[in-house]
Amino acid sequence: MKFVDLVRIKVKAGRGGNGCLSFRREKFVPKGGPDGANGGDGGNVIFQAVDGIHTLTDFEFEKKFSAEHGEPGQGQKKVGKTGKDLIVNVPCGTIVYDEETGEPLADLVEAGDQVVVAQGGRGGRGNMHFASAVRRVPRFAEKGEEGEERNLRLELKLIADVGLVGFPNAGKSSLLAAISNARPKIAGYPFTTLSPNLGILAVDDERIVVADVPGLIEGAHDNKGLGIYFLRHIERTRVLVHVLDLSSGTSDEVLRQWEVICNEFKEYKEDLLERPYMVVGNKVDLEKGQKNAPVVESFMKSKGIPYYTTSALSGEGITVFMNALVELCRENPRPHSETRLFETIEPEKEIKTPFRKKVEKATIIKMEDGSGYRVVHANLERILKRYDFEQEDALFHFARLLKKYRIEELLEQEGAQEGDTVIIGDIEFEYEPEQVQE
Repeated sequence: MKFVDLVRIKVKAGRGGNGCLSFRREKFVPKGGPDGANGGDGGNVIFQAVDGIHTLTDFEFEKKFSAEHGEPGQGQKKVGKTGKDLIVNVPCGTIVYDEETGEPLADLVEAGDQVVVAQGGRGGRGNMHFASAVRRVPRFAEKGEEGEERNLRLELKLIADVGLVGFPNAGKSSLLAAISNARPKIAGYPFTTLSPNLGILAVDDERIVVADVPGLIEGAHDNKGLGIYFLRHIERTRVLVHVLDLSSGTSDEVLRQWEVICNEFKEYKEDLLERPYMVVGNKVDLEKGQKNAPVVESFMKSKGIPYYTTSALSGEGITVFMNALVELCRENPRPHSETRLFETIEPEKEIKTPFRKKVEKATIIKMEDGSGYRVVHANLERILKRYDFEQEDALFHFARLLKKYRIEELLEQEGAQEGDTVIIGDIEFEYEPEQVQE
């Protein structure tokens, strides 16, 4: 299966159902009153981390995800059905970004972690909601709100217990095959591994996930070679194994590999140097490997660094290395993690006037060509999108909104004259002061 760890997709939550404009009509009930119910809320789009998925490949074929719309309200006070949420499964370790702003929304680490990435629109209110002692026959109902729409970027950082790191052709894939059930494609040239391979090291009742990630070269932190593609996959590992190719040149050149690995970690994320690790000298079965092995081992021991000599091909030193790796993992258990939310995704709350709460002031902008004025107020604009001006009482409710937000007073302060054009969102009308009635 192709390994994909970066995709861009589009999500759209469900639209809220329209409110119903209806009146009770039954025999012997001549004045039944309004009975139009509210529309149902639109469904949310939810991302959920699950086990068993290790790549974002599926998102290469399906890039648009939409939740179910809410159903419209009906007469006889029958509320519309809420739209069904769309749950999208992603691999553990997926980070969700807003593509437009670049801001991270959530980091889904553990299986079961969830985040709402697009909020469903609220259902419109039916005319029964607007009945009062003054207006007993309201001929007005709201339209449902549009669901939230987002362009997202998904980035996968592997969740593995152990990360095998080293230069291209150091034998990481062969080492993974030797210690686990993985069967990666192996060849004798650099960059054989173009995507991470995962293997399971089963010991007693433990299952240790080992990742062989693409080869590291000098300058990887500047995105040279496979660069950041490699480095991001070791961020979540709790233990690192630095794999050195003992057969690559002189002993100084072998040690130079280790110095480059440490330097790239420092330049990318310095805390990677504090991650528990061990060093493995591989390919001791080759002539140069046998010659360099004692020098490298002596250097590592002088630094107090755990070091093991192996040959993935012949099996030499593999058992000792495996036992030491299992012990290191036991000493550094994986910490439990919860969903990390970087942004709370909630619908903006509509400002209500009971108890005389403070209403956010609108902004009046005079158009450059002098043709009129634009009123800027997010909450007011959103409310007006739910108005159907073909309904008999829509203009009455519109006038009440203008008074509530003191639009006429603000327009007058900016010098607006009767007959001037005023735009609020998609609504355009002529300014006629003192037309609003209680």
